[in-house]
Amino acid sequence: MSPPCHTSALLLVFMALVVSGAEQSEERSCDVIGDESSESQMERALLKKLEPLSHMRFNVTVDKGKTENYVYHFRVCREVNSTSHDFGGLVQKDIQSGKTTVIGRINETQVFNGSDWIMLIYKGGDSYGRHCSGEKRRAVIMISCKRGVTASSFSIISEEREKEQECFYLFEMDSSVACPAENSHLSVGSILLITFVSLIAVYIIGGFLYQRLVVGAKGMEQIPHFAFWQDLGNLVADGCDFVCRSKPRNAPAAYRGVGDDQLGEESEERDDHLLPM
Repeated sequence: MSPPCHTSALLLVFMALVVSGAEQSEERSCDVIGDESSESQMERALLKKLEPLSHMRFNVTVDKGKTENYVYHFRVCREVNSTSHDFGGLVQKDIQSGKTTVIGRINETQVFNGSDWIMLIYKGGDSYGRHCSGEKRRAVIMISCKRGVTASSFSIISEEREKEQECFYLFEMDSSVACPAENSHLSVGSILLITFVSLIAVYIIGGFLYQRLVVGAKGMEQIPHFAFWQDLGNLVADGCDFVCRSKPRNAPAAYRGVGDDQLGEESEERDDHLLPM
């Protein structure tokens, strides 16, 4: 092989390895059942809401005696084992035999929600054997709201496999992503208080600048309506005096005290009849 052909072959091999590595490094995400054009805005919004959990892995072990000992591996909208390319989002592993069973696949996803929960369903798992008419398995994961916790308490609730159809595995977990957005609204009193304080600030700052820059006032005279505020105490006192008094200020008193002016001059002869004759 000539040197140019050898170089071209190496370049092609290198490009193939780069493309293959890029495909493997890019993890697949949830694909809602149906055509992409039929996906609703709600489904897209819920999948985006679950995105913070996609980098986490969840495991739970179930021990049912000597015959059934399993470990369940779960990822949110990602493959449990990306190297196998089986789209397995929830996988069951038999501890004794090491056999792996895909419970649900992320390429057959359903998602919907309520006020404080999100339901994630993986369909298209491996077929049942003797149970459920041999239909494909599916995993139902109930994600409940718990504020302040990214994700916790992943556990299996039950496996419904005694029916003829529509069998499923039910799991649950807690996460803050399922919580509704908190509406931080202000009360009417808070709005009025903020408005009042804002008006006071505008009045003081604007009046100060006007008095200083336009009127040319100095010192305390820069305070807007300084004369009014200086006399405010007297005005309040006058108002209280006007409201609280039941009679005019200059009205005569209801009673008169006994003073020297009311006694008058004593008669010099008022005791004369007591003197001995």
